Amino acid sequence: MKKTDPGKRHRFFALLCGVLGWVFGLTAEAAAAQPIEEIEDNSFLIEEAYNQEPGVVQHIFTGLYGEDRNSHPRQRSWDFSFTQEWPVFSQRHQFSYTIPFSFTREGREHQEGIGDIQVHYRLQALEEKERRPAFAPRFSLIIPTGGRDEGIGNGVVGYQWSLPFSKKMGARVALHANLGLTYLPDTRVPVEGEPAAVGGEGGAPTWRLSPEHSLVSYNLGASAIVALSFRVHLLLEWVGTFEESLNPQGRKEHAFNAVIAPGVRAAVVNKDALQIVLGVAMPLGLTRSADDYGVFLYCSIEHNFL
Repeated sequence: MKKTDPGKRHRFFALLCGVLGWVFGLTAEAAAAQPIEEIEDNSFLIEEAYNQEPGVVQHIFTGLYGEDRNSHPRQRSWDFSFTQEWPVFSQRHQFSYTIPFSFTREGREHQEGIGDIQVHYRLQALEEKERRPAFAPRFSLIIPTGGRDEGIGNGVVGYQWSLPFSKKMGARVALHANLGLTYLPDTRVPVEGEPAAVGGEGGAPTWRLSPEHSLVSYNLGASAIVALSFRVHLLLEWVGTFEESLNPQGRKEHAFNAVIAPGVRAAVVNKDALQIVLGVAMPLGLTRSADDYGVFLYCSIEHNFL
């Protein structure tokens, strides 16, 4: 009969004890603090109503791939963004900014570039209590850094208001709700004019700016988050936008875009001085004007700066 190598047996038991110790360590840490509280302010399409703690800065990188099969030719796009969130002396006040970059391909044509940068201020008006939600209204200034002629900017200074609410429903469930408005005054878009006459014959078409229109869009959304453990959370987000825009002829258009996005986020590093959260979601369009499907990628890095 072949004998078992004692060294292998000892290594196996050492590995088993290490795995069990890690699992029970996670269980003990999760028992000490509610699992839903270990990852906060890390939603994807929904804004959570939690400001940054004093002395902690957050860097957020996102990428959203979308594909619209109803457009001819088919349109594919990548929308990237970088956001930094800073507390201002305390958790009550928060300053942040967002830099977007987009790449869109439609047939053989494509366009890319930095869009309109947003600067945000958010007030922690209500801190979460047992019977009340957290509430942190936000005001944003939209700076026209994107190219209007390239279709990646609005060309005007805009304003945005958002009302996010957040409430934990026990140890493993959290609910969030958003209501917002975006106002773009005196917006214009390039429209094609009559061809310029060259030598008595028609030449290349000319371009001019459309008449000014003020655009108002509304957005609302809700999400539910379930903590499988203190490191892994499941998300289900819904976002609806009543969007007002200008078509290529310079006339107002209205559309309702609705998206549902199941996803998951995980804290791959979860220490007092450093937290790294990675996430992925799959947005699915519910209305004709929304992209049919997409992929959302998320990375957040929080660390102390004091």
